[in-house]
Amino acid sequence: MKKWAFWLVILALLGYEAYQQKSEVVTGNAAEAVQSGARQVNSQGKDLSIKVSKDQIYQGNLVLVNNDYPVRQGGMRTDVVELAKHKELIQGFGLSDNSIRLSQDVVRVFTTMVSAAQKDGVRHFMINSGYRDNKEQDQLYKQMGADYALPAGYSEHNLGLALDIGSSQGDMNQAAEGRWLINHASEYGFILRYPKDKTAITGIQYEPWHFRYVGLPHSVIMQQHNFTLEEYMAYLKDHNKISSTVKGKKYEIAYYPVSKSTSIPMGSARSYEISGNNMDGVIVTVAL
Repeated sequence: MKKWAFWLVILALLGYEAYQQKSEVVTGNAAEAVQSGARQVNSQGKDLSIKVSKDQIYQGNLVLVNNDYPVRQGGMRTDVVELAKHKELIQGFGLSDNSIRLSQDVVRVFTTMVSAAQKDGVRHFMINSGYRDNKEQDQLYKQMGADYALPAGYSEHNLGLALDIGSSQGDMNQAAEGRWLINHASEYGFILRYPKDKTAITGIQYEPWHFRYVGLPHSVIMQQHNFTLEEYMAYLKDHNKISSTVKGKKYEIAYYPVSKSTSIPMGSARSYEISGNNMDGVIVTVAL
């Protein structure tokens, strides 16, 4: 083989290897999005196709947990901490006791929310409960009964995404903190999980203290339509894809059924987030 031909072959092989490595980087970033559920950025703006495994159905901010759909392995947040041991996370609110645990990411958003409330003169927030393990949930279930608690493994408190918010000034039904949250919590990704007029859907009596983090834009859409999480998941399945503008930003939200490893075309989406619904598929949220 002539020397120039030999080097031409070498250069072609090197070029192919570089292409493969570049493709692996894109696929790897997509896989991280699937595993973490965190918002991912496609900085190169190239077409992506994300592989989603069946395990992803049970992970993410939108997983539905109730009497029919328990917390599955891998569903619990991995950043749950004992708040009293992380004083830097306790800003602008109190704890009813030092054993309260919660997702660090959720606490940071909660801190931003209570800081906004302080500007409105509302400043007496407490966290009364956060993450519970199965033993703690079982004790509460036996104490409170089925109308006000769920069995171990079937409670949002087993996720690390739900918290019971109180006021040092009185009952949340009447306190300024409760009223402020009804009007503003959705702006920060939180929903009132068990509203007064939705007991037949949620299976739980009205709890003005129980809030769940689902993230934007979902919390705002749910507030606009007066949806519970059960109703929102059904709405997305019925429509497959919806569009919404929240805080001036446009979003496309799509439901994809997942029965086994599934490839989801993302196009050139620059920012996206994936969450399972804890039933049969995933919700892909693209920021346009």
